Amino acid sequence: MDLGRFLVEAVVVSGASPTELARSHPISRSWLFRLLARYKEGGYEALEPRSRRPKSCPRQTAPEIQQAIVDLRHELTNSGLDAGAQTIAHHLKLRFGTAPSRPTIWRILKANGLIEPQPHKRPKSSWIRFQAELPNEMWQADATHWQLADRTDVEILNLIDDHSRFCLASVAFRTVKAPDVLETFYSAAESYGYPAKFLTDNAAVFSGAPRKGRVVLESELDRLGIESKHSSPYHPQTCGKVERFHQTLKRFLQHQAPAESIPHLQLQLDTFCTYYNQQRPHRSVDGRTPFQAFQARLKARPALTTQPTQYRVRRDKLDSEGRVTVRYLGRLRHIYVSYKNKGHTVTLLVAGPHVRVVADDGSILRELQLDPTRNYQRIGQQGVSTMS
Repeated sequence: MDLGRFLVEAVVVSGASPTELARSHPISRSWLFRLLARYKEGGYEALEPRSRRPKSCPRQTAPEIQQAIVDLRHELTNSGLDAGAQTIAHHLKLRFGTAPSRPTIWRILKANGLIEPQPHKRPKSSWIRFQAELPNEMWQADATHWQLADRTDVEILNLIDDHSRFCLASVAFRTVKAPDVLETFYSAAESYGYPAKFLTDNAAVFSGAPRKGRVVLESELDRLGIESKHSSPYHPQTCGKVERFHQTLKRFLQHQAPAESIPHLQLQLDTFCTYYNQQRPHRSVDGRTPFQAFQARLKARPALTTQPTQYRVRRDKLDSEGRVTVRYLGRLRHIYVSYKNKGHTVTLLVAGPHVRVVADDGSILRELQLDPTRNYQRIGQQGVSTMS
């Protein structure tokens, strides 16, 4: 029995004096008389604690705005897109011209049971966070696995700008190979410029260090004056931005119809990148879209500003003597590569007179500067260079 009911019964049933009860208990006479008045009006039920909520609130969010917040939450979640308070506020401004604050949106979502409790997280101040100062100061690249509708395994190669989170490329392959990485890199560079640094993990298509050599990507980056950087082994946090992009992309794909083929998957990737780059506000770039952040400042450049001329990528097969041919200055040039690799398919990377012959595993079989005076190139100091 609570104190209020006890005091009322003492007065009504026992005939005790309200003044004496107020003196002997830590209450005021006025409060006791209010209890007695409520008892006379509604009985013991009227003694239950009453809500202190005001009957009206002029600054309360309009019902149609609250309903729009709930609808947007469901709409974005069902599409596999970010549905946080900041994103909802962005869409509300587009629809109504104004939006409540993010804490208000969060409280409305919580009141409607749309906020899931999360375990205690480390404070943001405990993380050592790095972000490039300028667009194109650093690119991050990584590949992630996915499955088609028939359970076929494929890989998605993603490139993003470290400063703006702008998605530079998202391309689907059956298996990402070293030439695929280089072609994707050059395609992105042609559209957005060359970066000053290029950050990846230690996968075989990105780094030859585990095999005590170099892959074609590293060789090309060196020639372009781009600093090649790799994360520490078993430390994905170094490439955390592209790793986080993988999660956002996969959450979107999980809410789409399973792709029947790689072209179908590529269409889904292009649709997502358009929304991600140009419509979705990003919290890490002050609520701007990645496209706005990428275009807001001058771009960084590589240490060497001269770019290759007449860049070509060609697939060919070594002949029975381990040679391959390439046309330069109107004449066919015969390049000896490796007799033990005869009949193997290779990729030729030609930038003016500079030629690289690359195996399917990304190893550089030969790298040389064409001698314009000779049709059959020598195998001197610029001869075979095979990775161990």
